Amino acid sequence: MTAAAEEAPARSGAADRVDALLPYEPQSAAAARGLVRTALRDWELEDLVEAAELVVSELVGNAAKTGCRLEMTITVERITDRCVRISVRDGSRILPCLIDAGPAAESGRGMALVHHLTGGHWGVTLEPCGKTVHADLRTRSTTG
Repeated sequence: MTAAAEEAPARSGAADRVDALLPYEPQSAAAARGLVRTALRDWELEDLVEAAELVVSELVGNAAKTGCRLEMTITVERITDRCVRISVRDGSRILPCLIDAGPAAESGRGMALVHHLTGGHWGVTLEPCGKTVHADLRTRSTTG
């Protein structure tokens, strides 16, 4: 793991948003999971931690495979009291897609997992020099 991925992520000025710049390496997924875990615990959204760690691992893993050489940006933002958005911005304009990976396939299920965990609440914003993939997670209602 590089020194950049081992450093504590810089927090933005907003209390409901954290950002980190991470290198394009598979090992950056661990740093991204730590960012997500810390933010969700700070916001008392512990019930989202497991799903959020899976989602950010997939998004960071996909970004790491793009071959880009600069840093990717990971953002965790509290949208409402019960909803967070996890975003990964990378320098590639290649879109992620859902594929029907067969039972014997060794890969290709990642975005299907993101789709399942978010209830289909994910998307992509194309930018002049890349894209941002975001996924929204919601807590379950505690009211009856």
